[in-house]
Amino acid sequence: MYDQLQSIENRYEELGELLSDPTVVSDTKRFMELSKEEASTREMVAVYRRYKEVVAGIAETEELLGEKLDADMQEMAKEELSDLKKEKEEIEEHIKVLLIPKDPNDDKNIIMEIRGAAGGDEAALFAGDLFEMYQSYASSQGWKFEVLEANITGIGGYKEVIAMITGENVFSKLKYESGAHRVQRVPSTESQGRVHTSTATVVVLPEAEEVELELADKDIRVDIYHASGAGGQHVNKTASAVRLTHLPTGIAVAMQDQRSQLQNREKAMQILRARVYDQMRQESQDEYDASRKSAVGTGDRSERIRTYNFPQNRVTDHRIGLTIQKLDRILSGDLDEIVDALIIYDQTAKLEEMQNG
Repeated sequence: MYDQLQSIENRYEELGELLSDPTVVSDTKRFMELSKEEASTREMVAVYRRYKEVVAGIAETEELLGEKLDADMQEMAKEELSDLKKEKEEIEEHIKVLLIPKDPNDDKNIIMEIRGAAGGDEAALFAGDLFEMYQSYASSQGWKFEVLEANITGIGGYKEVIAMITGENVFSKLKYESGAHRVQRVPSTESQGRVHTSTATVVVLPEAEEVELELADKDIRVDIYHASGAGGQHVNKTASAVRLTHLPTGIAVAMQDQRSQLQNREKAMQILRARVYDQMRQESQDEYDASRKSAVGTGDRSERIRTYNFPQNRVTDHRIGLTIQKLDRILSGDLDEIVDALIIYDQTAKLEEMQNG
């Protein structure tokens, strides 16, 4: 493990030199790649350097205790040695977590798709609640939240809404949200006061950049048609809606919310690339899961992951057995407690897997 840490520190120092090299600075793409690599190892190097300081401090203190000291100095040295040994253990645990293989998608932006599922109008209204919850959470994280496509029902919910969330480490925090979300509450249309159960599904797709996944023009069928719905003359007279179909996979994306055909095509391509990339990622994950089951899961669309119980102001995440009596705060975007618990649970499981593997 420590050979690995030393090689990471050596590479970090090499990156520092490269990033000050004028030829690298002038090559924007390479400079960005190296900067990203340097940033990804910065915490590990800082922790490892502190670890080496602590180990050296323990050796010096133990040597000091071997000498003849007065009672006060002896006591101080023993106390310092105890503190250093405790810190050494804490750093070793921290290093183990940092050495868990990083999901290559963790620092990516995402495309989030929310759909009303079982429950008709109530499911669509709940999809709207989830949409607002994630929008508020994104705002609290300093992320940008952009609606790409929305299919609004007559009562104000969403049959489907697709959003792009951009910022720092978006996928790492929201990747566990994919799955079926269940709500238990009295619908506004329920005259008898009975609690109904409805569901909405959430899909979180890491953004796939063109350099990672190039979709050949010959593999994409483009259909242009007139947009439908509200919009007046623009909708009726302009053939601005676009449908892109990726022929090898059959994945199709229709986009009509943007003002021009070009904008609709760009947004549709963004979503298409993410969906194709996700399917490839899912196939790879399925192969991995055949031998080892992922701890939390980040892809099974049918998996019921969470229940939001309004009468008891309770949210339960079924994957990790977490129950929180703060439904109102969670729906207002205060998701940190759930997100942090999912990350820790997944890290712990992966750490155990590494140690047992």
